[in-house]
Amino acid sequence: MTRLTRTMELLAPAGGMDQLLAACRFGADAVYLAADRFGMRARAANFPLDALPDAVRAAHAAGVRVHLTCNTMISQSELADLPPFLEAVAEAGVDALIIGDMGAFALARRHAPSCDLHVSTQASVANAEAAKAWHALGAARIVLAREMTLADIAALRQRIPDDLELEAFVHGAQCMAVSGRCLISSYLTGRSGNKGACTQPCRWSYTLEEEKRPGVHFPVEEDAGNTFIMNAKDLNMAAHLRELAEAGVDSIKIEGRNKKAFYVACVVAAYRRALDEGYSDQVERELLGVSHRPYSEGFYFGDPEQACAFDGYEQETMHVADVAAPEDAGIPSGSLQAEGRVFARCRNRFAEGEELEVLEPAGAGRRLCVEGLVWHPDAPQGGTRPEPEAVAVANRSCALYSFRCSDAPEPGSFLRTRTYRRSARH
Repeated sequence: MTRLTRTMELLAPAGGMDQLLAACRFGADAVYLAADRFGMRARAANFPLDALPDAVRAAHAAGVRVHLTCNTMISQSELADLPPFLEAVAEAGVDALIIGDMGAFALARRHAPSCDLHVSTQASVANAEAAKAWHALGAARIVLAREMTLADIAALRQRIPDDLELEAFVHGAQCMAVSGRCLISSYLTGRSGNKGACTQPCRWSYTLEEEKRPGVHFPVEEDAGNTFIMNAKDLNMAAHLRELAEAGVDSIKIEGRNKKAFYVACVVAAYRRALDEGYSDQVERELLGVSHRPYSEGFYFGDPEQACAFDGYEQETMHVADVAAPEDAGIPSGSLQAEGRVFARCRNRFAEGEELEVLEPAGAGRRLCVEGLVWHPDAPQGGTRPEPEAVAVANRSCALYSFRCSDAPEPGSFLRTRTYRRSARH
């Protein structure tokens, strides 16, 4: 398949600084993130306000735009905190604000005039009149309701101003509720999904208890043995980017601000390849490699599907290490000690003699053999770093190891093995 004629922005999640840097290295055009308030992913690391300028500078240095989410349900008691928050965000250099509340939108126009305003999917914009109303209020972009079909998007595009951009989710977890507006978590746990603290009770397995027979539980089933009746499949539209471009989408968005940097790197790299070169077996292989629920096409071509058999994940690779800099081991870069070695921070077990696959900005698939594996112990408090120790297995989580390699990948790359895994959360 040839590359797309319409250029679409690739928008990646950045739940923390490691994820932001991975998105920038592996091909994102823009990242979206949250500060420590008003974001829909409270469990992500996020960015304290005083750390936001550094994050923006890092992204801008890579030519990547920064969109900040301010899209939780805003309570009356929170309104007084919004103006100083918005002013600080604008001062940090954020390019755009993603907002779902009309009151917050009005305040952003006054207190963050340098920022473009994007209407969050939380606003559930699903028709042209709603899109035009937001545009009249100053919106530069609509993040489309996730319940729209591809035909709906194309029809909307024809009826709105040319300068109003459209953003659509293309990959990641989906919510069984309308654009994420759900009360189940609040009701069952006291943690509000509309405030960014969803416990995902739609993923749980449920039973029925008849009042005359307390303690006797009956499964809730769609089919024999299947009880996860609200558990939505993950979205994967990598094979349909041309259709999205032809429908008039300007930005494609990857879900995943609770995901680690390895996940971000894999998925961003796959979609970058699909945008630049077209969908291929290599793109499919990369997206099967990361931890995911069964994939679907969401609402784009009809009714979405549920993963009723179990709530769990499958993946075809195991992330074993992050490629680090020699300086992390106290060794100057370019020195004889560093030359011809890979320095790797352990994430999962790997061993002497094992073959590892490299994921790097230049591509994926290159293989390295682990030879001469050593562990670099951390220096004790106030002491000197111990000498490296030859080992047969790297199995200390987050510890630093190194091994011989004539062509070491750059720091910020990742090492993995082709290992199929399937896991259930419940």
